[in-house]
Amino acid sequence: MTVGRRAGRAGQDVLRRAGEASVLVLISLAGGPKHGYALIQDIKELADVELGPGTLYGALDRLERLGLIESLPADDRRHPYRITAPGAAALRVHLDSVERVSAAGRLRLQLGGI
Repeated sequence: MTVGRRAGRAGQDVLRRAGEASVLVLISLAGGPKHGYALIQDIKELADVELGPGTLYGALDRLERLGLIESLPADDRRHPYRITAPGAAALRVHLDSVERVSAAGRLRLQLGGI
């Protein structure tokens, strides 16, 4: 399958260029709604990646503009977010793509005797 045909598919990987921070945010929100600090802590535990506030809120803004997450009413001073149905679908497509690439890479390493 060519890249051009793949880009036109309904299940295209919209997260491919969104960046690691966006993917990590979606994975965290797949476990339930969270506010900024809770996202930072969960991502640190999950992936051993420490997102700074600028990176986190840039990713949140980008994901919200894409309709992949939505903000919820503020709870005290906390502003929680949750993943949307299109966000969950995009995450599934992205994770499937990553798994395919990972499997191909492992196979090539094995076949190459490395």
